[in-house]
Amino acid sequence: MIPVLATERLLLREWRDSDIEVEAAASADPEVMRYLDVGARTREQVAEAHRRRMAVGQRVPGLGFWVGFASKEFVGWWILQPPDGPGQPQTPGEADLGYRLLRRWWRQGLASEAGRELLRYGFEELRLGRIFAQTLAVNQPSRAVMTSLGMSFVRSFPTDMPTRIAGAEQGEVEYALTAAEWRARQAASSAPTAAPRRRPEPPRGPG
Repeated sequence: MIPVLATERLLLREWRDSDIEVEAAASADPEVMRYLDVGARTREQVAEAHRRRMAVGQRVPGLGFWVGFASKEFVGWWILQPPDGPGQPQTPGEADLGYRLLRRWWRQGLASEAGRELLRYGFEELRLGRIFAQTLAVNQPSRAVMTSLGMSFVRSFPTDMPTRIAGAEQGEVEYALTAAEWRARQAASSAPTAAPRRRPEPPRGPG
């Protein structure tokens, strides 16, 4: 069981089996899947991928799979799961952040908005030590989200994704943020701003 999370525009709740239809609709869009797979996925492929993700997320209490809604409209999904992919050491206290949005919700800052809430949840409530995200090097929109979340580039590495994906030959990249970095930025953003210094008034002459 994972908690319901909320941002200014989004409600994030735990994934339910009944949500498979909306995930299938998102995964049927070739543009959504452009950097994730070769073409769209069938409903059966989506269901199998969902089962794998749920199994991974449930290994660590508190981690899992959220779906996001804006005014009851499905926006996409976000995942915070234990390291499980190729080249991801299963280090305790770390989590892998992922996200996927319907095309109509792109370029509205929603991926970052929910991502910031998951970072807060991961560092503040789960006491994680490090959260990272990975994507193909050519996936500039996803890399922009990682940067907007305050994550820093860590490394590039070869990918095991199909080479038929345009740009897959450039490999993947990893961005990450540590708990210490996150707390330092939270402290800096909440620090009171010094009041501007007033100019001394000129001395008044005899009235």
